[in-house]
Amino acid sequence: MFTNQIHRLLIAPNGKSSRWQMIFWFSLSMAVSIIYGFLALQKAFSAEYVMQDDARQHVFWMLRFVDENLFPNDLIADYFQSVAPLGYSSLYHSLANLGVHPLLFNKILPSILGLLTTGYCFGVCLQILPIPIAGFMATVMLNQNLWMKDDLASGTARGFVYFLFLAFLYYLLRKSLLPCLVTIVLLGIFYPQCVFISVGILILRICDWQTGNFRLSRQRHNYIFCVVGTGVAFSVMLIYALKSSDFAPVITVAQAKQLPELLSGGRSAFFFDNPFIHYLGDTRGGIFSPWLFSPITLCFAFFLPRLWQFRAKYPLLGQLTEEIVILPQILIISMGMFIIAHVLLFRLYLPSRYIGYSFRIVLALSSAIVLTTILDTVLSNNFFRGRVNPLPRKFFALSFTALLAISLLFYYPVFIKKFPKPTYVTGGFPQLYQFFQKQPKDTLIASLDREVDNLPTFSQRSILAGREYAIPWHFGYYSKFRQRTRDLIQAEYSPNLADVKNMMQKYGVNFWLLRNDTFTPDYIKKNKWLKQYLVSKLKEDELVKLTNNIFQDLQKGSVPALSKMIPNCTAIGVQNYVVLDAKCIANIDENS
Repeated sequence: MFTNQIHRLLIAPNGKSSRWQMIFWFSLSMAVSIIYGFLALQKAFSAEYVMQDDARQHVFWMLRFVDENLFPNDLIADYFQSVAPLGYSSLYHSLANLGVHPLLFNKILPSILGLLTTGYCFGVCLQILPIPIAGFMATVMLNQNLWMKDDLASGTARGFVYFLFLAFLYYLLRKSLLPCLVTIVLLGIFYPQCVFISVGILILRICDWQTGNFRLSRQRHNYIFCVVGTGVAFSVMLIYALKSSDFAPVITVAQAKQLPELLSGGRSAFFFDNPFIHYLGDTRGGIFSPWLFSPITLCFAFFLPRLWQFRAKYPLLGQLTEEIVILPQILIISMGMFIIAHVLLFRLYLPSRYIGYSFRIVLALSSAIVLTTILDTVLSNNFFRGRVNPLPRKFFALSFTALLAISLLFYYPVFIKKFPKPTYVTGGFPQLYQFFQKQPKDTLIASLDREVDNLPTFSQRSILAGREYAIPWHFGYYSKFRQRTRDLIQAEYSPNLADVKNMMQKYGVNFWLLRNDTFTPDYIKKNKWLKQYLVSKLKEDELVKLTNNIFQDLQKGSVPALSKMIPNCTAIGVQNYVVLDAKCIANIDENS
């Protein structure tokens, strides 16, 4: 029977998958990862000035590894270098010493991480359900999910989470102590938040919950892993505990609630009036992102508890190993850390970081188990037994198999626009970047326009401030950054040239980047950085008051002094941008 042949080919009903099946499904999994990575690389190298969005924050300062004279006394570069995890920065540094440029490596790295993530995801799935096609389904769905957002594509520290956490799970399930400890160390130096989840899992595994009764595990290795793993984790995290920071302290809840940037509509919105959005929405304190259930096949994960309840009806579930318990263990610890992070708000960084990554992995593994079980049931002889006319049901079985194959292999990327979505930023003003590249390395550029965010990466020159770098989690940094922002807004729109000169002298500004419509009310309304202050409910905040006053003055016809400098002090004009020379401005007599 044709359906029996397909059944044996895909699932091996006897529970003993052949070596060639293992090799085939693993190779196909890796091939899918390579294809997705190649599609991302095409976007990464589609133009001369292309950079992943978040990499503009977390990678630009690594240009210091190539030229130590770049970004001298740069507040922004110093801050992002200080918060970079040790392993992440060391990897880039080591490769830079070998001649691999950080910006180039950042574009290549996501594809490498994708392959490593795929390999370990396949391995973890087989430790739970030793059916190769299940491993294939899990890796495909996880890859599709990861390439629909920018964690992996960023090439930043969080891009390592999936690979390293899956490696931890793989070696834990295989009871390989030394490799498991190595992954804990690597998690600690690449993404320390995941160490808490790993330790929580080790502790939870010394507890058994069988037939509704709690008892301690009788497996000796669980205690060894727990004690040794916790000790290693403590040693790694001690590095961060003893590390002093020039940008401490971490922002407090009281301080955060007084910043318009952290309220609804702000640059780093965290607090929302609606508790549903705050705790469950796509926020820094929430659980669910819009891409969490993309692809839609990940929703099959929610059927696993139901299938497990009636597992006697599904023979394939009999092949599940005892390691299936790892899935609820991950969820319990992740949710626990999510709650603790809310209780100790900001001291353990952002709550969403403790559940988003692990939840995606659990969804992929659970969905693969459910889909494999359904496929096995549909293709099995029992599905047709006792039927007067099995032909329609055979047709259904083959149709279901074909539909599943098409949805897994071809829906992404064929039918999804702009897949993958690595969120690359393409610089549209090469002449502007080249102009600044020719300036001295200690050049400082001031601007409120969004294009200033690209200059540290594309021009390798320092900026006074920029929306992309307005990260408020360390108040030692953000208080200084916010003061710069206030001074910049005040000077750019002041009708007094003295305010402009004083600001330039205070910070050592060399150039001022302006757009043609900078001095219009519409510009403030459309500028995301300024708009957050324009619409904020915190009317007593100094930046809110300042921005609103400037907006009203512009509506009344106020003429900023800096606008009068354009005819005489323009160093270069590129499309709708002009660059003003600070030396020229400093030499102009306000009364002339």
